[in-house]
Amino acid sequence: MRAQLARVDAVLVQAVIAAALSFAHLHDVASAAGQDGWKAWAYPVSVDLLLVAAWRRLRTGDAKTAGWCWFLIALTASLGANVATAGLLDMDAVPAWLRILVAGWPAVAFLGGTLLAHSASHEPTVVEDVLDQEGADEAPALPTSEPAPAAVSVPPALVDHARKVASEHHTRTGTPIDVPTLRTRLGVPAPMAEAIATHL
Repeated sequence: MRAQLARVDAVLVQAVIAAALSFAHLHDVASAAGQDGWKAWAYPVSVDLLLVAAWRRLRTGDAKTAGWCWFLIALTASLGANVATAGLLDMDAVPAWLRILVAGWPAVAFLGGTLLAHSASHEPTVVEDVLDQEGADEAPALPTSEPAPAAVSVPPALVDHARKVASEHHTRTGTPIDVPTLRTRLGVPAPMAEAIATHL
C-alpha cells in the first residue's frame, strides 16, 4: 500500500511540476506578445482548461474525434510555448504572426470549451436508461419501416424526458423544438421522434 502511495505521490509531484513550467511558459509568451497584467495569466488558464475538457471527452464522451481535435489544439499551444521560450524566440521582438495567434486564442478556446461542454453526445444513454426503467415488456421495438407516428408506442417516462428537453430548448432559443432536433437530442429513430412530438 505504501509503495503504491509513493508511486502515486511521485506522479502527482511530476504532474504539478510539469503543469507549473508549462503555465509559466504560456504566461511568458502571452506577455511578450503584448498581453500584459492579468491577461497574460489568463492565457495558460484557458489552455489548461481546454486540455482538461478535451481529456474528459476522451475518457467519458462518445464524440472521440472532437475530443482528440481540441486536445491536440490545446497541446500544440502548450508545447509551442514551451519550445518558444527555450531560446528559439526573441522575447523582445515577437513576430507579428505570433501576436495574431495569441490575440485570437481566447476565441478559439471559448469555441472549443463550449462545443466540448455542451455537446448532446450523452443523450442516447439517458434514453436507454429511461427505456430500461420502463421494463423490457414496455420498451418499444424499433420499427423496420416508416409507420405513422401513432403506430409507435412511447413510454411515458420517455415523454416526460422529452418535455424537459423541449422546455430547455424553448428557454434557450425562444422557439419550439422541431422533430429533427428532438430526434437528435433524444437519439431515437425518426418515427419515434414524431410520435413523441405528438405528445408535447
